[in-house]
Amino acid sequence: MSKFIVAVIGGTGNLGAAIARRLAKAGRKVIIGSRSAEKACRAADELGFGLSGLDNAGAAAKADIVIVTVPFSAQESTLADIAPHVVGKIVVDTTVPLVPPKVMRVQLPTEGSAAVRGQKLLSDGVKVVSAFHNVAAHKLITDEEVACDVLVFGDDKAARSKVIDLVRATGLRGLHGGVLANSAAAEAMTSILIFMNKTYQVDGAGIAITGKLIEQAD
Repeated sequence: MSKFIVAVIGGTGNLGAAIARRLAKAGRKVIIGSRSAEKACRAADELGFGLSGLDNAGAAAKADIVIVTVPFSAQESTLADIAPHVVGKIVVDTTVPLVPPKVMRVQLPTEGSAAVRGQKLLSDGVKVVSAFHNVAAHKLITDEEVACDVLVFGDDKAARSKVIDLVRATGLRGLHGGVLANSAAAEAMTSILIFMNKTYQVDGAGIAITGKLIEQAD
């Protein structure tokens, strides 16, 4: 996994920058993608740790694994931009279907989840995995420990396992959450966490799975 090139599409945003920085600091080769290559390069220089920047399509073309960290409103156009460059690759979709102004209300798309929508927007030759829905970006960008589990969903278990390795490289615990359709649960939970942040004055609520977990062999 350490030899894989990772592209973080939308890497100049809060979540993308946080993921890119943590992966690069852990020794992964990471390219920040943005609609503007200049903006991507500037963000890479500011974050450090050997990060580089390209436009979204260029970053996706060079990467082995592509992490998409854009708002729901930009999901379709972003996936269309990178689609020719991700066939045969793993695409990690972090999209949460938040629809302003009612972001504290669960509003899943007609496809059932943003992740399933993403798979339909891309070709069957792309292995879509979803993750990083419930972690606060402003905490992830720091060097502090983040007490949050990351549920990882996808129809291909081997692809999920590779993404879990990336999650662990960011310092978080990644856990198999099952098939891609199950992503709806984590996506919906984001709106609930936003509500809890406001109601209980929490600085970035997350989720943690309790109990002793023993992963079953294939």
